[in-house]
Amino acid sequence: MMLEENTGFSAYAIYNALHLHFTSSSYNYHKYNGKTNVSKDSFLKRKDKYYFYKLSRKYSLEELVDFYVANFVDGGAKWVGNITGEDGEEVYTKWKKRNQSLTYIFTQDVEYLLNQVNKPDELLVVKSGNYPKLLEVTMRGEVQVETTCILNDLMNFIPMWSKKITDDIIWPDWKMKLEKYTPFIDINKTKYKLLLTQKIQDHEER
Repeated sequence: MMLEENTGFSAYAIYNALHLHFTSSSYNYHKYNGKTNVSKDSFLKRKDKYYFYKLSRKYSLEELVDFYVANFVDGGAKWVGNITGEDGEEVYTKWKKRNQSLTYIFTQDVEYLLNQVNKPDELLVVKSGNYPKLLEVTMRGEVQVETTCILNDLMNFIPMWSKKITDDIIWPDWKMKLEKYTPFIDINKTKYKLLLTQKIQDHEER
C-alpha cells in the first residue's frame, strides 16, 4: 500500500485493508495492494481513532502490517481496542519469534507430526467427515499454524478437506485463516519441500 506518511489515518487504512482480507472471502490484501475506499473524513469521525494514532507512533508502517497480521491470526484483532495494550504486544512478540525461527519450528513440528501416525498420509485423511489429524493438532496448538500453512502451500490439501469435512461452523473459519495467512509467510518453497522430504525419509528409515 502506497502510504508515505505514518499517521493515524495510515494505521487505520492498513488495519481496514487487513481486516477485510482476513474476514472477507472476496478481498485480497496482496491483489489490491492494500487499497480500500477509506477516506480521511470517515476516519476522523471514528470514535476509535485514538487507538490508530497510538499505534502509528509506536510502529513503522511495515511493522504495523506485521503487528496486525499477527493479531488477526491470533484472533484478537476484530476490534482495534483489543490489541493496543499488552495483549497485542505479546501476540506480536511471539509471532516475531516464531517467524525468526520458522525453519527450526517447521522441522520440529514435522517430526512431531510424523510420530503421531504410522504413515504420513494419515495426517491428511478425512474419515467419516471428521477433522483430519493435522487439523486437530493445529487447532489444539500442538503444531504452529505456520507449519500447517506451509504444508498446504506445498501440497494443497485444503480443497480436499473442504469437500470431505462435514462441519460447517468451525472449519470454514479455520479454512479462511489458513488460506488468508499463507501469503504473509515468506518461504523458499524448494527449501521447505526438501526439508519435508528429508524428514519423511528419515522417519521411514527408522
